[in-house]
Amino acid sequence: MKKIGLLLLATLTFAIAGISQVKKGVQTVVIKTPTIQCEMCKERIEKILMREPGVQKSVVDYKKKTTKVTFVSERTNIENIKTTIANAGYDADDITANEESYKKLPTCCKKPEDGGGMKNE
Repeated sequence: MKKIGLLLLATLTFAIAGISQVKKGVQTVVIKTPTIQCEMCKERIEKILMREPGVQKSVVDYKKKTTKVTFVSERTNIENIKTTIANAGYDADDITANEESYKKLPTCCKKPEDGGGMKNE
């Protein structure tokens, strides 16, 4: 009976150690995405970020102009995530949008000074 108890204790210890190691590599960051304009921008960014290795979750708030990203730090980093957003055509903190990708965005997703943005009714 003692052996079974010790075996259970050892198994539980290893399981807890494994879970805590996984959590250590997970980070959540908030990136300023000032050029997002609408729901279509939100969907586009969230979809492209899910293709980035290590990204577990992304939530774009186009009203606050922020993107919250949860990722595994051993698989990617904040610079890769910001570059992915910029390559989709949007500014991400200090990284400017890729010009070619920006040109391909729908009109509603472009900056107001370029004729885009949500129309006030």
